Amino acid sequence: MVNVFSPASDLYPLETLLEPAPVRPAKVQYPSVPPGLKFLRLKLRLQAAVSGEWAFRSVWRLFTTPRRLPVKAWEAAALAGAQPHSVQASSGRVVYYEWNPTGARTVLLVHGWEHRASFWGHMATGLVAAGYRVVALDAPAHGASDGRQATLVSFAGAVQVVADAIGPVYGVVAHSFGAACTVGVPVHFKQLDGSKLPRLVLMSAPSSTRNVAERFADLLCLPHSVVDRMGSFIQQRFNRNAESFSLIEAGRHLPVQQAMLLHDRHDLNVPFSDGEAIAANWPALDFRPTTGLGHNRIMRDPAVLEQVVEFLT
Repeated sequence: MVNVFSPASDLYPLETLLEPAPVRPAKVQYPSVPPGLKFLRLKLRLQAAVSGEWAFRSVWRLFTTPRRLPVKAWEAAALAGAQPHSVQASSGRVVYYEWNPTGARTVLLVHGWEHRASFWGHMATGLVAAGYRVVALDAPAHGASDGRQATLVSFAGAVQVVADAIGPVYGVVAHSFGAACTVGVPVHFKQLDGSKLPRLVLMSAPSSTRNVAERFADLLCLPHSVVDRMGSFIQQRFNRNAESFSLIEAGRHLPVQQAMLLHDRHDLNVPFSDGEAIAANWPALDFRPTTGLGHNRIMRDPAVLEQVVEFLT
């Protein structure tokens, strides 16, 4: 229902193509708490009073369950020139789309939380015009792919099976939660000569797993002991420390020849300070701040597309 990477429409207004850019990097403000959020907070408080474990299970389910948003009118046009495919992952069937199959180099697009392949329409069109073969997937529990819940690991697992299916990947462009999965797990992109991934472009990426959990806890007015419980649960489930998935830890160790990060100063979903933290801990990263694009508009901005094409060249 809610995740800080892409806020739920009943708690936050969804970003649209016509929405004006925010004028300053500030938190979302409300004249009063939305009724849906009030109810959710009350429900979790009551559950916690009865059983902390019951409350935690509810919190984890919320944190890992994306909504399948209504299809927007422009999405059909985005996929009109793409050929659909599917591949099997541990999460179930993963659907992916291919544009310009005869392109000399392959670029894989990885969407963020509650997005899907069609959200990359502008990027795909621009990359095809530049001569690339373009592939974009619907992650587990997103778009046409199977599943009801998604974690960093299952999301990355879907990216991995698509990457394995499409052959050598020259470049990856990943947004928000997709960037966290691609780098933090990480996904391995095989090359014919065994070399590193040539190009990686990250957009609006979160820096720290714990920071994401803390923002989620703050939204729901949960005690920060819940964040500690989430960390221990991740440790038990995946046999690794939760913070080991963070880009500030994993990024600089990623086998990539060149990496670029674009992050907007007015991002209300993932603070600009996250981008700064990633850049500070990843010395070889090409960090390029933007202004006025927010969290999602950065994916379709013409100037950003131009930078991505130039970086991939």
